[in-house]
Amino acid sequence: MADEVLDVKGMNCPLPILKAKKKLNTMDANATLQILATDPGAIADFEAFCRTTGNTLLESSEDGGVYAFVIQHTA
Repeated sequence: MADEVLDVKGMNCPLPILKAKKKLNTMDANATLQILATDPGAIADFEAFCRTTGNTLLESSEDGGVYAFVIQHTA
């Protein structure tokens, strides 16, 4: 279970990434954020986001067209 949940279903790139970045910046180091998205492009977007920001993508899954990502914030 993640510390926080961010629902960005119905939003397209780049909004899910921008909202996740903004939310992560308010969170403590090592806190986890679950993001729920419906944009299929979010898979590659969040992988690249974590690579470039140093945050850790702990989990990525899809269920019924909803993509869930769990990211651990690193300060």
